[in-house]
Amino acid sequence: MSGLLRFVASLAIVLVAAATPVYAQEPAGHVKTVSGTAMIVRASGTTPAKPGEPVFATDTLRTAADGAVGVTLKDDTRVSLGPNSEMKVDRYVYTPGEGGLGMVLKFVRGVAVYVSGRMAKLSPDSIRLETPSAIVGVRGTTVAIKVGD
Repeated sequence: MSGLLRFVASLAIVLVAAATPVYAQEPAGHVKTVSGTAMIVRASGTTPAKPGEPVFATDTLRTAADGAVGVTLKDDTRVSLGPNSEMKVDRYVYTPGEGGLGMVLKFVRGVAVYVSGRMAKLSPDSIRLETPSAIVGVRGTTVAIKVGD
C-alpha cells in the first residue's frame, strides 16, 4: 500500500509541475520605474506595477491617465509607456547561447518609447513591434510610438 501512496504522491507532484506556467520560472524583465497608476495584467490577475516587479512573456502593462511605467528586459531593451497606454509582451525569448532570440511587443493604445537592446544587435529580424495598424521591424534604434483611438 505504501508503494501505491508514493506513486500517487509522485504523480501529483508531476501534474502540479506540469500545470505551473513557464513564465513563473524566468521573467522577460523587470519594472524599473513607475509613477501614478500602472498595472501588470497576467493570467493570475492584475497587480500594481512597482519597481523590481518581474514582467513575463504574455504580460500586459497598462497605465491610467496619471500613470507611466518603464521596463528593462533581459537583453537591456527598454520600454517606457506614458499615460493611458497599454502594451502586451506577446513573445519574449532571449537565450543567445542556445540560438533562442525573439520578441513581439503589441502596442494597443497610448504612447511608448522603445530603445533596443542586445537582441537587436544579435538578430534584428527576430524583433517585431506591432500596433493595430502597422508592424515595425527593429534595426537597433530608438522608436517613439503613438497609438490613437
